[in-house]
Amino acid sequence: MKILGLDVGEKRIGVARVDSSTRIAVPICYIEVNGNEWQELSRLTNVHSTKFFVIGLPRSNEGNETKQSLYARNFAKTLTEKIPGAKIRFQDESLTSVEAESRLKARQKKYEKGDIDAEAASIILQDFVETYSEDSVKEEPLPGIIESNTKKVATKARLNSKKAIESSKKIVKKTRKNLIITPIIIVAVLAALCAGVVFWYFNSLTPIVKNCDENRCPDIEFTILPGDSVDTIASNLEEAKLIKSPFFFKINLKLSFGDAALMSGRYILNQGMSASDIAKILSEGAAGADVFSFTIRPGETIFDIRKNLVKLGYRTEEIDEALHAEYNVPVLSTKPAGDSLEGYLYGETYEFFNGATVKDIFETFLLGMDKVVEDNDLVNRFAAQGLSLHEGITLASVVQKEAHTEDQAAVASVFFNRLAQGMTLGSDVTVTYALDVIDPDRDRDDITVGDAILVDSCYNTRQNAGLPCGPISNPGLSAMTAVTEPANTGYLYFLTGDDGKMYYSNTEAEHNQNARDHCKVLCNISL
Repeated sequence: MKILGLDVGEKRIGVARVDSSTRIAVPICYIEVNGNEWQELSRLTNVHSTKFFVIGLPRSNEGNETKQSLYARNFAKTLTEKIPGAKIRFQDESLTSVEAESRLKARQKKYEKGDIDAEAASIILQDFVETYSEDSVKEEPLPGIIESNTKKVATKARLNSKKAIESSKKIVKKTRKNLIITPIIIVAVLAALCAGVVFWYFNSLTPIVKNCDENRCPDIEFTILPGDSVDTIASNLEEAKLIKSPFFFKINLKLSFGDAALMSGRYILNQGMSASDIAKILSEGAAGADVFSFTIRPGETIFDIRKNLVKLGYRTEEIDEALHAEYNVPVLSTKPAGDSLEGYLYGETYEFFNGATVKDIFETFLLGMDKVVEDNDLVNRFAAQGLSLHEGITLASVVQKEAHTEDQAAVASVFFNRLAQGMTLGSDVTVTYALDVIDPDRDRDDITVGDAILVDSCYNTRQNAGLPCGPISNPGLSAMTAVTEPANTGYLYFLTGDDGKMYYSNTEAEHNQNARDHCKVLCNISL
């Protein structure tokens, strides 16, 4: 199960994600509150294939709700209206922004206020997944706003306690006639059991090797990969003979460090360390072996990705070399030889160890695309529309640039209708890409729209019939799904109005009238 966490503020919304299989919350991004936040949240639900949200509910130090709590509740109510079928959980929180900023400072990297919000969202989401099971989420059959899970857990605990008490009474009544156990014996037995458990617990935390020295306890390199769950880490520690009990290691971690996530990286440990020492080291992060995250958003192009990698310190020569390198990834099997990786770097956020090459980064995103194609049976679904995988990705890349998620199926329908009638796609975004291939750093005011649409390029669908010669962006799952399941319309034209809405028409005359009525600014911007 995939879940999105939100740290809701009046200026920004921090966003994090988690998969119930890994149970490690990861910050994704932040969204500016400017009226477009609902479209962006809708897009994220499609990208991450979930409508399950966990929203932080601020409380005062005394545990009371605040003015910000009311804001979060009103936001949640609007969210259920904007995204039908949304399921929302509140997670009580306080001072998460302070904790988030503390974490970012500890990583000694530059960050913005929005990064604090995203980190805070990951803390809220991590708190939720640590206290709530997937099975209990499935028990709630209807979408909507569900009260804070802390209250539900407390209620469930009281019900379980009541059932346990009632069950104990029945057992006592049934056995009273046959067995008399004095309170002293009961206390003694319980005390012995408790003492045994306590001894077992503390003994399991002691070092594997006592009185350790360099000869008896050589250094052991231990690696935590991005996305590793606490269960996986504990099991790997036991396999490396660094701890005695994964179970008690996790209990100690919870008692000593709360919900602090174990940080990915490479660590140097030894068998002379106690389980508590190891937990402390792993929760603080590996010195000198930190990780970084890199994001590719749906609709970004190779040119956008190159700029973002340069900002991270990578050389343009290394980036260009990686763009034309060979990768043994099945999703590339139908891509024409010599073409760039445009369209095949699936929009997602991944973490990498410092020192990762650009080729390492690209291979990770290519594998992400391969998994999306396989999991969603896109090869067969594109084929049902008469398209190869490469053609399907190409058309989806145009749909991605032309329309928001809610309009993608209708826009895909327009393109299919035009192809069926032998018309050009007539897409301005393909003209823009054709110009980017020539000069991505051009001054957009130096060329008129009329001159732009005449550019000689196989990407220019204003001049050339059929699909462009390759993808013009990296499409998200929603755009690829729209191509496999286009809306059933007879439209041949569309445009985006100045109000952000799509306007469709059947004839060129109707299209031109829509432009006059609704598109006085956007239809005249430079390409």
